[in-house]
Amino acid sequence: MRILGIDPGLAIVGYGVIDFIRGKFSTVAMGAIETPAGIDTEDRLKMIYDDLGEIISTYQPSEVAIEELFYHTNQKTVISVAEARGVILLACRNARVNISEYTPLQVKQSVVGYGRAEKSQVMEMTRILLGLDGKIPLDDTADALAIAICHAHCTGSNVQSYYNQKKKKMT
Repeated sequence: MRILGIDPGLAIVGYGVIDFIRGKFSTVAMGAIETPAGIDTEDRLKMIYDDLGEIISTYQPSEVAIEELFYHTNQKTVISVAEARGVILLACRNARVNISEYTPLQVKQSVVGYGRAEKSQVMEMTRILLGLDGKIPLDDTADALAIAICHAHCTGSNVQSYYNQKKKKMT
């Protein structure tokens, strides 16, 4: 299975594409969509939509895993991330790719085995699980790869299947 993991944001959208075959991971691609500050939000959102469409077209993932919106303390930030997340979900839906969403707690639990793990622990385990030699260039990219790993771990889980079915019934 090919999974596109996405860490949403307006300034930076981290992405990581991995293959998960017979219990083994391999990294296909990783990077970030970066939008320049100082331009209109709608132009930034269009850049995200267009660039993500290219990534999906190029790598043909069968699944997309995206981080659920996590509310910090800055309302302005959460609104812009929500807007970016909406555009990301639309691009994935238009590409007819299955979408799953995970909380930061789920990602940490899946990758490190502890839901309250530190960011550095998640990054290191992500690097180890994917067999990467050096540090992953951006935190957003590392987060996206961790989200993809989380999805690979959860895909066969009955709990995750139940959660996804319940969520679909609610919408």
